[in-house]
Amino acid sequence: MRALLSVYDKSGIVELAQGLHDLGWELISSGGTAAKVAEAGIPVVDVADYTGSPIMLGHRVVTLHPRIHGGILADRDNPEHQADLVANNIDPIDLVVGNLYPFRAHPSIENIDIGGPTMVRAAAKNHEYVGVVVDPADYDVVLVELTNAGTLSLGTRKMLARKAFAHTAAYDAAIVSWMDDTDEEKDALDPLPDSIHVALDRVQDLRYGENPHQVGARYRYADGSGWWDQATQHHGKDLSYLNLYDTEAAWRLVYSVGSDPTVAVIKHANPCGIASHTDITEAYKLANAGDPVSAFGGIVAVNREVPLSLAEALSEVFTEVIVAPGFSAEAMAKLQEKKNLRIIEALPPAFPLLDMRSIDGGLLVQTADRVSLDRSNWSVATDREPTEAEWADLEFSWQVAARVSSNCIVLVKDRQAVGIGAGQQNRRDAGRIAADKADGRAKGGACASDAFFPFRDGLDAAIEAGCTAVIQPGGSVRDDEVIAAANEAGLAMIFTGERHFKH
Repeated sequence: MRALLSVYDKSGIVELAQGLHDLGWELISSGGTAAKVAEAGIPVVDVADYTGSPIMLGHRVVTLHPRIHGGILADRDNPEHQADLVANNIDPIDLVVGNLYPFRAHPSIENIDIGGPTMVRAAAKNHEYVGVVVDPADYDVVLVELTNAGTLSLGTRKMLARKAFAHTAAYDAAIVSWMDDTDEEKDALDPLPDSIHVALDRVQDLRYGENPHQVGARYRYADGSGWWDQATQHHGKDLSYLNLYDTEAAWRLVYSVGSDPTVAVIKHANPCGIASHTDITEAYKLANAGDPVSAFGGIVAVNREVPLSLAEALSEVFTEVIVAPGFSAEAMAKLQEKKNLRIIEALPPAFPLLDMRSIDGGLLVQTADRVSLDRSNWSVATDREPTEAEWADLEFSWQVAARVSSNCIVLVKDRQAVGIGAGQQNRRDAGRIAADKADGRAKGGACASDAFFPFRDGLDAAIEAGCTAVIQPGGSVRDDEVIAAANEAGLAMIFTGERHFKH
């Protein structure tokens, strides 16, 4: 029996080589892998000696040789193939162990592996006769089966072959992404790639999907990582699909509205409360007070270490998840008294470049929505300009509105969301819901609308709620009527020139 070893990730390779040698296998290897095996005192034949051809082109051509690929690809039950092996002095290769350069971590032309993927794919194609191992985690499985049975079962070879094809597919996807990212001639007005090649690994099984009868799991981009991968769940039940979805929404929101101490409370991917304050515990109290009815069973995101005072306040409210960058020892002990509360410690989130959603036969893809607070791109549409206090609430409400399902109206006073109308089919209903929830707390505050007001009566809810400033994209054919209504009510109104629908 004969094995070819050629790996970038050399963890466990010496132990595998020793195990194969002890079972009487002949070992062939190249480069650093051969050197590592030989240093351990394990007999190994260098690929150059095995093929009789020198390594050339700065290591670009090593295993690309008929004696290698003929030995891997031969159909052991095909007489013509067997005759070719004898005529060309080619010995069968029964096991290929190979993994590829970490291209995503170190992208470059020289890290585009050719021989490695070719060898791995050849072995995977011929898995009826050949085993292929790309994951060091499978070394023990292979050795145990070879020790007990003398060969790998067809089921094991097929499982290993699937992992091999997934390995090379992810590798090629990484190269395509890199070429797209470094394409200097790509039209800035059309930043979307001509094709998208996604490779994802299943890394976390969830309690269930959106509903208990659905199966759910979290997948991660191959060779990639996100804040979820470094997060630590200190307490509570396993996460469900909606726990992850809503926690992701809360974590992004709390880090997108500025650097001040901020707390967001999310329910069904929409904020029911968010507030910024100089004190993080006060920020939580204000966020929860935004809509305490909806906050029941919500997700809480905090952008500061959680102190005992916040933990004590939160313990009075049924909460599914709390996520924060850290917890004091006293706060952790207090929160762990809540049996079902999931406590997650995490790094700040990243914000993806593309948004993708499934549709029949493919995906809808768009560039991610970014919220600009550049006042130079905004205009004051009314006779009166906002005061500085109004500006602070306008900017805060605008950032929140961009993360609320459309149609939406967000009412803010002193950087506390006091009324949020989300996901309505018309803007008037969204405004009425927001004003009803505000219940008089929006007086002197700001109103944000994610899209323009199509009629002047869209301002009614803001006026009735006592708001003194409004921010909206503008662009309606009736903008003049809306501006006139704002002037009549003494409002300051800002046109941003940019809408933020979210579906």
